[in-house]
Amino acid sequence: MSGLTRRGALRIGDRVRFGGGVHQVAGIEGTMIRLIPECGLPWLAAAGHLMASADFEIMGREDSGPVIPPVALLEAFPEPVAERARFWERHILEVLTGLPGDAAEGTVPRPDFDPRLHGLAEREAAKAAELAAAGEPGSVRTLRRLRQQYERHGLWGLADHRATRLGKEFGRVDDRVVAAMAEAMEEQTDDSTGTRKRAWRRAQQILAERHPGEGVPLPSTSGVYRVFAALEGGRHTFGSAVRRRSNANRPATPFTATTAQRPGEVVQTDTTPLDVMAVFDDGVLGRPELTITLDVATRTIGAAVLRPAGTKAVDAAVLLARMLVPEPMRPGWDPALSMARSVLPHQRLVAVDQRLAAAAAKPVIVPSTIVIDHGKVFISETFITACRVLGVSVQPSRPYTPTDKAVCERTFRSVDTLFCQYVAGYTGSDVTRRGRDVAGQAAWTLPQLQELLDEWIVAGWQNRPHDGLRSPYLPGRELSPNEAYAVMVARAGYLPVPLSGDDYVELLPVTWRAVNAYGIQIDYRTYDCAELGSYRRRLSAAARSGRWEVHYDPYDLSRVWMRDPDREGWITVPWTQLPMVSAPFADFTWRHAREILAARGHDDTDQAAVARVLDSLLARAGNGPSAHVAARTAAATAVTRLPGLPGTGPGPGPDGTGPGPGEDTPVEPFGVFDPLDGDDSGLW
Repeated sequence: MSGLTRRGALRIGDRVRFGGGVHQVAGIEGTMIRLIPECGLPWLAAAGHLMASADFEIMGREDSGPVIPPVALLEAFPEPVAERARFWERHILEVLTGLPGDAAEGTVPRPDFDPRLHGLAEREAAKAAELAAAGEPGSVRTLRRLRQQYERHGLWGLADHRATRLGKEFGRVDDRVVAAMAEAMEEQTDDSTGTRKRAWRRAQQILAERHPGEGVPLPSTSGVYRVFAALEGGRHTFGSAVRRRSNANRPATPFTATTAQRPGEVVQTDTTPLDVMAVFDDGVLGRPELTITLDVATRTIGAAVLRPAGTKAVDAAVLLARMLVPEPMRPGWDPALSMARSVLPHQRLVAVDQRLAAAAAKPVIVPSTIVIDHGKVFISETFITACRVLGVSVQPSRPYTPTDKAVCERTFRSVDTLFCQYVAGYTGSDVTRRGRDVAGQAAWTLPQLQELLDEWIVAGWQNRPHDGLRSPYLPGRELSPNEAYAVMVARAGYLPVPLSGDDYVELLPVTWRAVNAYGIQIDYRTYDCAELGSYRRRLSAAARSGRWEVHYDPYDLSRVWMRDPDREGWITVPWTQLPMVSAPFADFTWRHAREILAARGHDDTDQAAVARVLDSLLARAGNGPSAHVAARTAAATAVTRLPGLPGTGPGPGPDGTGPGPGEDTPVEPFGVFDPLDGDDSGLW
């Protein structure tokens, strides 16, 4: 039993060395053991005879498959260590097979190492004696240990692993100290960035609370810094607070890129401060907020809206409405920016949607699913109701998980590098990259900056090749958003969503007001027109204390819209003091004008006096090196003719071919998807 204890317990499935060969234990019955040799027929052996043999050895269980030794890891060792491992391999191979590793073909084993004449133990003893005579240190026991390692791990098992042995990650620092330091670093995730000294002081407090009276040994100052360096691991605990919070919010699950196969399948929307200083309507400088919708399949920016900081919930609803209507050609834009002269299939699209006849070269994206964050702009009732009415599925992203809108987040960086840095008043991405006098360079008003952005999206973004847009039919070529849309719309079709002016008014915020003899009053502004005659001093049938439903645009208070229950439409009611103001104005501009008037000691409820102050504010905000924008806008005095009238055709294409003005060309329209159609194509 003593020999059995030293050699281990024998079990079915074990591989054993016996009689100069390797066998597998197939069964055990009493003292008889059934063995299956590597070559030959099964046979029975008595357990006592088997274990009393000099070369008997339990080699372990049979693996499920061959094990490939990690030969490539040998390159991690110094060359002398690797050469020493090869030296031992030559001698161990001679012990196992009778021939050294570098023996030439046809070489016969030496008599002392011939497996037909001597067992394994005898060959090991002969090799140990030979090495000792040559001056190599070692013994039979050492040689047997190396031979076993070689059989398990190959050449890798013969290397001296002391050359690459790694020490403990934190040295001799107590594990309780390491845990306290890690907890102190974790607590600073949402705090302002501090020093390692502050974190170490907090770690000492944690140790005193968790292990009172235990006398935990503390490391030296240099040891503390080494542990902090090992624990930080790219978490930026003592660096950028923004990157630290971003890394902490990174999901533990693997990141999966958002993909889409057709235009509008997945649309992402988000808001970020624009890196440009603009002149607001009240003359105050500030960074506007940019809200965009981005189609994942084509990378098309469906709509982009600039607003002052503190974007209202109505902006998201208006953004959705702008996304569903064609981008009109603006006065002063180059004709090359029209859809008729782009890669988009203009004539085939016009056959489905006549609104595209005079549109700019940006496709209309009809979203199926729109991904939003948890900002109050997008989770508002206004936006959710608008999506429900338009049949758009709303998918909220996970809180503090920007990777759910990764495509949109990356687009903001592209807008910064491709557009913002070329605009006067560029602030840089952070304060460390800001110029000396950015405020002095800022001169663009918000409407002018919006016009520049709209033109850049059509001229630059939509025609710029994108690395994320590729087609299997065009290998090696990057597509632009317009090219990607032209490829996908031919397969998916185009379904227009007609939005009228009444639909736009429905998306605006609502207030309930009485119609007095002098009209409608909102925030000391009076709106009146002749169409209100039959409604003056009349109570509404709506359950709002007899008041009437009035919609308004918070960024253009020059007019409001009151629902007309008699004609089932809207009454456009202008502001009575509108002739005194030279430009449209927003609600925050009106409030600022009232504050100025009150500071001067005047009555801020006098709308005529407020209108004069308001006009001076708008005039001051409009000054700057942007006169050419106003000039080319003013030059557009001709009224745009409706599509279909003589002389309003799209004109010849870029190559000079195609229909001329007023000519009709038969086109083959895209089909419109019909889910109720039994045809497999789904088009009619």
